[in-house]
Amino acid sequence: MSKVDLDWGKLSFSYIKTDYRYISHWKNGAWDAGSLVTENTITIAEGSTAIHYGQQCFEGLKAYTRADGKIQLFRPDRNSARMNATADRMVMPHVPEAKFIDACMQVVKANEKWVPPYGTGATLYLRPWLIGVGDNIGVKPAPEYLFGVFCIPVGPYFKEGLKPVNFIASEYDRAAPRGTGAAKVGGNYAASLMPHEEAAHKGYADCVYLDPATHTKIEEVGAANFFGITKTGAFVTPLSPSILPSITKYSLLQVAKDNFGMKTEERDVYIDRLDEFAEAGACGTAAVITPIGGLFYKGKLHVFHSETETGPVTRKLYDTLVGIQYGDLPDPAHWIRVVE
Repeated sequence: MSKVDLDWGKLSFSYIKTDYRYISHWKNGAWDAGSLVTENTITIAEGSTAIHYGQQCFEGLKAYTRADGKIQLFRPDRNSARMNATADRMVMPHVPEAKFIDACMQVVKANEKWVPPYGTGATLYLRPWLIGVGDNIGVKPAPEYLFGVFCIPVGPYFKEGLKPVNFIASEYDRAAPRGTGAAKVGGNYAASLMPHEEAAHKGYADCVYLDPATHTKIEEVGAANFFGITKTGAFVTPLSPSILPSITKYSLLQVAKDNFGMKTEERDVYIDRLDEFAEAGACGTAAVITPIGGLFYKGKLHVFHSETETGPVTRKLYDTLVGIQYGDLPDPAHWIRVVE
């Protein structure tokens, strides 16, 4: 199939309207069959809980073109599980795994000409979403729900790509101690907009959030998870009930252990003990890995490996994970789903 006329190598992480998206309606206790549609807008009741009470969630995953031209998804079953975990927290119906993956497959196949070619560094980003709709005004679960998936071809989330950027520790909280931090809900991201703007105004890529209870431990890095490589070679990432469980992070934990024999730890990461790390980074679906050059905290910029060069361990972890995602390396953990 011929591709759309885009400069694939210069794509940013921004919205582009593609040809088809999927939508399904939950009503009277059941999902309908769902279908592909061409219109990129939806009409919902003015009393919808998604508008007034934030009863909604979303996911993010990617489709990759392999060297042989086939297209594959990376761990869509984990995105499905995470969406359903969030749905439980927000009192919404589950989207069955088979329905979730089928919707993603349909959207990719219908928009095949928008899937970036192999070797361009670009990917097709999929955005599944689930919202409460219908006539309602009380603070209670919605009477109906919509589930949808759309896609856009994207370049790197940070324009620098795999180059170190600096972050600043935020005085704001991303989520409450026993709130919705582990759920992928829009409210968490809305709360991050002002801290991000302030960080960017000061010249930083984004901010690092500390634990909301004590402000002594690193939790998340903007919209991504934090990891550090200790000076003894261990892969460390924070453990907290307020952190979104990143599929990329857990994939890196397994790659570090299985491919490189590294010690891996999920534990407290104290902001005043940064000297234990030789390298650090942010990880997530959008960026995969963004190396952290330095972290500004209490008037001082703590530099990890370098402000200009990616650390060797971070690079080999990135190359290995991306190699699996693009089909260039074996997939021993059965993470890949080929789009048929």
